[in-house]
Amino acid sequence: MTFTELVNADKPVLVDFSAEWCGPCKMLAPILEDVKKRVGDRAAIFKLDVDRNPAIAAEFNVRSVPTLILFQAGKPVWRRSGVLSAAELVRTLESFYQSADATE
Repeated sequence: MTFTELVNADKPVLVDFSAEWCGPCKMLAPILEDVKKRVGDRAAIFKLDVDRNPAIAAEFNVRSVPTLILFQAGKPVWRRSGVLSAAELVRTLESFYQSADATE
């Protein structure tokens, strides 16, 4: 599956732009696991290594890691750099999948 296919899902897709050598990225990994458990299948969460995918990182102007970008219908709708709390990420995701539910 290509990156474009992944972010064109019918639910919000949170992409973690990260790198193996990045300390804060390692801190974010268990937070994202927690978020994944809390939101279940209402949103998707994927990790993208910027060193292995430099063209995608450049396309979305990712200059620092970790950078989180939330996609809805293939378009970036939210973005933050750095480590965020699980609660903040869950609230953000909920606001997007609840707004998607309201439009159906």
